[in-house]
Amino acid sequence: MKIIITSKNVNTSDHLKETIEKKMGKLSKYFSDDIAVNVMLSQEKNLDKIEATIKVRGMYFRAEDKSDDFFDGIDNVVDKLSTQMSRFKGKLQRKHKDYNEFKFEDWPEPEEEEEINIVRKKRFELEPMTVDEAIIQMEMLEHTFFVFLNMETDSVNVVYKRDDNNYGLLETTY
Repeated sequence: MKIIITSKNVNTSDHLKETIEKKMGKLSKYFSDDIAVNVMLSQEKNLDKIEATIKVRGMYFRAEDKSDDFFDGIDNVVDKLSTQMSRFKGKLQRKHKDYNEFKFEDWPEPEEEEEINIVRKKRFELEPMTVDEAIIQMEMLEHTFFVFLNMETDSVNVVYKRDDNNYGLLETTY
Protein backbone atom coordinates (compact mmCIF):
# COMPACT_ATOMS: atom_id res chain seq x y z
CA MET A 1 0.00 0.00 0.00
CA LYS A 2 1.42 3.35 -1.04
CA ILE A 3 0.49 6.31 1.15
CA ILE A 4 0.72 9.76 -0.41
CA ILE A 5 0.63 12.54 2.18
CA THR A 6 0.07 16.12 1.11
CA SER A 7 -0.41 19.07 3.38
CA LYS A 8 -1.79 22.55 3.04
CA ASN A 9 -0.61 25.21 5.51
CA VAL A 10 0.67 22.46 7.82
CA ASN A 11 4.19 21.41 8.73
CA THR A 12 4.18 17.63 8.91
CA SER A 13 6.68 16.12 11.29
CA ASP A 14 8.31 12.75 10.72
CA HIS A 15 6.41 11.42 13.74
CA LEU A 16 3.09 12.47 12.19
CA LYS A 17 4.00 10.86 8.85
CA GLU A 18 5.06 7.64 10.58
CA THR A 19 1.82 7.58 12.57
CA ILE A 20 -0.27 8.08 9.42
CA GLU A 21 1.61 5.29 7.64
CA LYS A 22 1.25 2.95 10.61
CA LYS A 23 -2.48 3.63 11.11
CA MET A 24 -3.32 3.51 7.38
CA GLY A 25 -1.30 0.31 7.16
CA LYS A 26 -4.06 -1.39 9.16
CA LEU A 27 -6.24 -1.05 6.05
CA SER A 28 -3.78 -3.11 3.98
CA LYS A 29 -5.71 -6.26 4.90
CA TYR A 30 -8.30 -5.11 2.35
CA PHE A 31 -5.81 -4.34 -0.46
CA SER A 32 -2.58 -5.43 -2.10
CA ASP A 33 0.60 -3.34 -2.13
CA ASP A 34 -0.20 -1.47 -5.35
CA ILE A 35 -3.12 0.56 -3.97
CA ALA A 36 -2.52 4.27 -3.30
CA VAL A 37 -4.04 6.10 -0.35
CA ASN A 38 -4.16 9.88 -0.70
CA VAL A 39 -4.04 11.68 2.64
CA MET A 40 -4.55 15.45 2.79
CA LEU A 41 -3.74 17.43 5.94
CA SER A 42 -4.91 21.01 6.40
CA GLN A 43 -6.01 23.47 9.04
CA GLU A 44 -9.37 25.22 9.03
CA LYS A 45 -10.54 27.60 11.71
CA ASN A 46 -8.14 26.31 14.38
CA LEU A 47 -9.10 22.69 13.63
CA ASP A 48 -6.87 20.06 12.10
CA LYS A 49 -8.52 18.43 9.10
CA ILE A 50 -7.49 15.09 7.66
CA GLU A 51 -8.97 13.60 4.49
CA ALA A 52 -8.17 10.17 3.07
CA THR A 53 -9.24 8.77 -0.30
CA ILE A 54 -8.70 5.30 -1.72
CA LYS A 55 -9.70 4.40 -5.28
CA VAL A 56 -9.82 0.77 -6.31
CA ARG A 57 -11.57 -0.80 -9.31
CA GLY A 58 -13.81 2.22 -9.85
CA MET A 59 -14.85 2.39 -6.19
CA TYR A 60 -13.96 5.26 -3.90
CA PHE A 61 -13.56 5.03 -0.16
CA ARG A 62 -13.30 8.45 1.45
CA ALA A 63 -13.34 9.78 4.98
CA GLU A 64 -12.54 13.07 6.64
CA ASP A 65 -12.34 14.36 10.16
CA LYS A 66 -11.83 17.70 11.85
CA SER A 67 -10.46 17.69 15.36
CA ASP A 68 -8.13 19.57 17.70
CA ASP A 69 -5.32 17.12 16.97
CA PHE A 70 -4.18 15.30 13.81
CA PHE A 71 -3.45 12.16 15.81
CA ASP A 72 -7.07 11.89 16.98
CA GLY A 73 -8.27 12.68 13.45
CA ILE A 74 -6.15 9.88 11.98
CA ASP A 75 -7.79 7.34 14.28
CA ASN A 76 -11.26 8.58 13.35
CA VAL A 77 -10.52 8.53 9.61
CA VAL A 78 -9.08 5.00 9.75
CA ASP A 79 -12.14 3.84 11.72
CA LYS A 80 -14.50 5.40 9.16
CA LEU A 81 -12.64 3.85 6.22
CA SER A 82 -12.51 0.46 7.91
CA THR A 83 -16.25 0.58 8.55
CA GLN A 84 -16.95 1.48 4.91
CA MET A 85 -14.72 -1.31 3.64
CA SER A 86 -16.12 -3.93 6.01
CA ARG A 87 -19.66 -3.02 5.02
CA PHE A 88 -18.84 -3.15 1.32
CA LYS A 89 -16.85 -6.38 1.67
CA GLY A 90 -19.84 -8.00 3.40
CA LYS A 91 -22.05 -6.88 0.56
CA LEU A 92 -19.65 -8.40 -1.98
CA GLN A 93 -19.43 -11.66 -0.02
CA ARG A 94 -23.22 -11.97 0.05
CA LYS A 95 -23.37 -11.36 -3.69
CA HIS A 96 -20.45 -13.68 -4.57
CA LYS A 97 -20.84 -16.51 -2.07
CA ASP A 98 -17.92 -18.53 -3.52
CA TYR A 99 -15.39 -15.81 -2.58
CA ASN A 100 -14.54 -15.40 1.08
CA GLU A 101 -11.18 -13.83 1.77
CA PHE A 102 -10.14 -12.05 -1.40
CA LYS A 103 -8.94 -8.48 -1.39
CA PHE A 104 -11.04 -5.83 -3.17
CA GLU A 105 -8.99 -5.79 -6.35
CA ASP A 106 -9.30 -9.62 -6.64
CA TRP A 107 -13.10 -9.66 -6.69
CA PRO A 108 -14.74 -10.66 -9.95
CA GLU A 109 -16.47 -8.09 -12.08
CA PRO A 110 -20.15 -7.85 -11.18
CA GLU A 111 -22.20 -10.11 -13.42
CA GLU A 112 -25.33 -8.09 -13.10
CA GLU A 113 -26.04 -4.73 -11.60
CA GLU A 114 -28.22 -4.48 -8.56
CA GLU A 115 -31.56 -2.97 -9.35
CA ILE A 116 -31.76 0.65 -8.36
CA ASN A 117 -35.22 1.90 -7.49
CA ILE A 118 -35.93 5.46 -8.46
CA VAL A 119 -38.74 6.55 -6.19
CA ARG A 120 -39.23 10.02 -7.56
CA LYS A 121 -38.63 11.66 -10.89
CA LYS A 122 -38.66 15.39 -11.40
CA ARG A 123 -38.52 17.27 -14.66
CA PHE A 124 -37.81 20.96 -14.94
CA GLU A 125 -36.73 23.48 -17.48
CA LEU A 126 -33.22 24.86 -17.07
CA GLU A 127 -33.22 28.62 -16.80
CA PRO A 128 -30.19 30.55 -18.05
CA MET A 129 -28.71 32.53 -15.14
CA THR A 130 -25.45 33.54 -13.53
CA VAL A 131 -23.84 31.67 -10.66
CA ASP A 132 -24.87 34.41 -8.20
CA GLU A 133 -28.49 34.22 -9.37
CA ALA A 134 -28.43 30.42 -8.98
CA ILE A 135 -27.15 30.72 -5.39
CA ILE A 136 -29.91 33.21 -4.56
CA GLN A 137 -32.50 30.89 -6.12
CA MET A 138 -31.13 27.92 -4.15
CA GLU A 139 -31.30 29.89 -0.89
CA MET A 140 -34.86 31.05 -1.60
CA LEU A 141 -35.94 27.44 -2.19
CA GLU A 142 -34.04 26.35 0.95
CA HIS A 143 -32.29 23.58 -1.01
CA THR A 144 -28.73 22.38 -0.59
CA PHE A 145 -28.07 22.32 -4.35
CA PHE A 146 -29.46 23.87 -7.52
CA VAL A 147 -29.12 22.87 -11.19
CA PHE A 148 -29.07 25.67 -13.76
CA LEU A 149 -27.89 26.67 -17.22
CA ASN A 150 -24.89 28.96 -16.76
CA MET A 151 -25.44 31.84 -19.15
CA GLU A 152 -21.74 32.75 -19.06
CA THR A 153 -20.48 29.32 -20.17
CA ASP A 154 -23.67 27.97 -21.82
CA SER A 155 -23.32 24.71 -19.89
CA VAL A 156 -25.29 22.91 -17.19
CA ASN A 157 -23.89 23.66 -13.72
CA VAL A 158 -24.77 22.79 -10.14
CA VAL A 159 -24.24 25.07 -7.16
CA TYR A 160 -24.27 23.52 -3.71
CA LYS A 161 -23.95 24.52 -0.07
CA ARG A 162 -20.83 23.14 1.62
CA ASP A 163 -20.52 22.06 5.26
CA ASP A 164 -18.38 25.14 5.96
CA ASN A 165 -21.32 27.39 4.82
CA ASN A 166 -19.53 28.33 1.61
CA TYR A 167 -20.67 27.35 -1.87
CA GLY A 168 -19.37 24.94 -4.46
CA LEU A 169 -19.85 24.90 -8.21
CA LEU A 170 -19.91 21.79 -10.39
CA GLU A 171 -19.26 22.58 -14.04
CA THR A 172 -20.03 20.08 -16.78
CA THR A 173 -18.03 19.47 -19.91
CA TYR A 174 -18.81 17.32 -22.90
